[in-house]
Amino acid sequence: MFAHRHDPVTSLNVVRHEIGIACRDAGRPSESVTLLAVSKAYGVDAIEPVIAAGQRAFGENRVQEASAKWPPLRERYLDLELHLIGPLQSNKAKEAIALFDAIHSVDRPSLCVAMAKEIQKKGRAPLMFVQVNTGAEPQKAGVLPEHADAFIAACRATYDLEISGLMCIPPVDEAPAPHFALTAKIAKRNGLKLLSMGMSADFALAIRFGATHVRVGTAIFGRRA
Repeated sequence: MFAHRHDPVTSLNVVRHEIGIACRDAGRPSESVTLLAVSKAYGVDAIEPVIAAGQRAFGENRVQEASAKWPPLRERYLDLELHLIGPLQSNKAKEAIALFDAIHSVDRPSLCVAMAKEIQKKGRAPLMFVQVNTGAEPQKAGVLPEHADAFIAACRATYDLEISGLMCIPPVDEAPAPHFALTAKIAKRNGLKLLSMGMSADFALAIRFGATHVRVGTAIFGRRA
């Protein structure tokens, strides 16, 4: 249950407005940023009004939760875009390739092998982002920054995966700007155009550093009780 009455549509419009301002300040067109409404832990009743308000790109953390929730919604709304932004286990690669339009958490060889196999079988390749663990946090998924170039090269040459961008989640107790800057730098030298950076608290800053995808949950859906 929500801690208080919260209107996701009003909040969505506020976030859209703030994205517009951040893009203008960065000298970028607002359509250069995709807003991912992070709907993990929220049911269809919370999500549908946001879809009705025109939001089409959503982020989910878990394959299992998403596969229970989204197929009926996708039958009703054919233009929805679903992004996996949480860690992916290799044994869930088959489901993930079938369900998601983008996967933001590519980070290890075993996962690359599993995904390459499924992509070949299904003839369907989601957009792929390599997750970079910019804070070298042991509890977090992601490739260490110093291994990122070699891993991206292996994705392309060894596993025949097309990598489109990078994703990062800065440590909660550190200023995010250096992490965004580092991610953008790694992307640039590897010829990657997409950057999945920035969440509810720092998406405007992420846009300044070149984010093309911002992952916003709390600022749209509110906090859970």
